[in-house]
Amino acid sequence: MIYPAATGDRPAVTGPAGTSHGFNRTAHERSAVIDLEAIRHNVRRLAAAAEPAKVMAVVKADAYGHGAVPVARAALEAGASWLGVAHISEALALRAAGIEAPLLAWLHTPESNFGAAVAAGVDIGCSGWELEQIVAAAREQERPARVHLKVDTGLGRNGATVEVWDRLVGEAVEYQDQGLLRVVGIFSHLAVADEPERPETDDQLAAFREVLAIAEDAGVDPEVRHLANTPATLSRPDTHFDLVRAGLGIYGLSPFEGQTSEELGLRPAMTLRTVVSHCKDVHSGQGVSYGFNYRTSGESTLGLIPLGYADGVPRVATGGPVRVEGVTYPVVGRIAMDQMVIDLGPLDVTRGGHSVLGAEAVLFGDGSDGGPTADDWARAAGTNNYEIVTRISPRVPRTYINESPSNESPSSEAPGGEAPASEPTATGTPAP
Repeated sequence: MIYPAATGDRPAVTGPAGTSHGFNRTAHERSAVIDLEAIRHNVRRLAAAAEPAKVMAVVKADAYGHGAVPVARAALEAGASWLGVAHISEALALRAAGIEAPLLAWLHTPESNFGAAVAAGVDIGCSGWELEQIVAAAREQERPARVHLKVDTGLGRNGATVEVWDRLVGEAVEYQDQGLLRVVGIFSHLAVADEPERPETDDQLAAFREVLAIAEDAGVDPEVRHLANTPATLSRPDTHFDLVRAGLGIYGLSPFEGQTSEELGLRPAMTLRTVVSHCKDVHSGQGVSYGFNYRTSGESTLGLIPLGYADGVPRVATGGPVRVEGVTYPVVGRIAMDQMVIDLGPLDVTRGGHSVLGAEAVLFGDGSDGGPTADDWARAAGTNNYEIVTRISPRVPRTYINESPSNESPSSEAPGGEAPASEPTATGTPAP
């Protein structure tokens, strides 16, 4: 199924049997193709690593750019018990889509809609200052709030400090005794679990155990205690407690430097692809893109790739790989707002030679065919794979493959009033 952005894209012109240059064409000039079976596979892999702890699938930031609603449904189908988001607004969007699973939102401001969260049965992370507003919302809704108390064990972001933890717990217990809230969970977040050799994770774990003991002494009996993220889920079973919060791993990306997704048993779920939109022969010394930071070294053919930093491709990632017809080429010259250039070598298209105009161009995928991955683009941009997938902009339509019937959108229309098109499944036949 295809959920197009309001870009005005129309079905591409195709060759016989809907193909051109030997590949299947989608209805979009550019798209991020999300394999929901890869999501399900990754959730099952992480659930096996976490057992007997349960899995919270973190679908904040539109599921790291993959699409929160389809990913949430796929994750729940595969055995995730909880969903996690940063903002209450993200949680409310999942509820509006009919998703009723336990759902935690943990990053708030004084303007956050706690009343709507309580009314929708959304669990609320509480670092301390939010408690009075949560209680006020519970009174207004005449319904007890579901609260997870957060402690800062060393990361230095939100969460109550260890020094004020006993006071926060005491206040929460008083409100729980009054029937205004239920302390459902206690949690913290790890800072360096993606570097397993560092001792700070041991320090954070020890601090977390101490605050759990304080809460237990105060009479708190939480349903879930959670500390582990994806790297800790895979490498630190002593951090699992009752629940692990898996983010990056459910999208099939490795959190560890020097370990690939394949080595961890994960499958990247997003493929970012487009088509070569222009192709021309140029002479030696031709400057390419703003600043002329690149010039051709000889007679060559330039291919135009219609994706740029407005689509979420990092502007600094010159040298990032693009795969066209089985060959991977580096981006040359500066990446612009809407486009970038690859140097194809002397294809001589103007004189009747082979042309790749209209051929599929893949920036990254699962790498199973030797093609580029999000990790390759992260290295080119000097960032991490989290950022590469999360920053792909809404201008790029998301296309979903391997949907199960229960994961299909209840809406018959996509944004802009256009009915979603069918998408080939893994076997190449149209999905219902």
